[in-house]
Amino acid sequence: MNNQKWILLAEDNLNDADLAVRALSAHQNGQLVVVAHDGVEAMDCLHHRGQFQSRAAPGPPALVLLDLKMPRMGGLEVLRQMKHDAKLKGIPVVTFTSSREQSDVVKCYQLGANAYVVKPAGFNELVSVLDHIKTFWLHVNEPAPEEGSSGLRAAPSSRGRRALK
Repeated sequence: MNNQKWILLAEDNLNDADLAVRALSAHQNGQLVVVAHDGVEAMDCLHHRGQFQSRAAPGPPALVLLDLKMPRMGGLEVLRQMKHDAKLKGIPVVTFTSSREQSDVVKCYQLGANAYVVKPAGFNELVSVLDHIKTFWLHVNEPAPEEGSSGLRAAPSSRGRRALK
């Protein structure tokens, strides 16, 4: 089984997408970045539909970097759909946007985003931030086991335990 980790970048701005791909590919450790240019493409990628039906990246992404303001389907709707889909809800989602609006931050966390990061303006800062994000989510974080795997076990029953006082 191929355990290559990959990142889904949902970003409609071609320049931002290009810079992010270059930044994420710096110090490449075999990770692949798949770009979706709007929310519909992001969902197609996650469900292996349309142009993403035969993509080379195996399994679900290790991380979704999600812009909020995209055509056809915005990032909030992508996040909502992901977190309501049993097959997608465990995928970490980092909102990566230029919006500093408090209402966007609150809404993203309410919908289940794992982090909210405001895009830095300069390329060097962008590289640094994306390198930290990639390092944490792909190398430091221990992801939840996939459903049906032997690593997913029910919590032990509290029956027969004494209550803590």
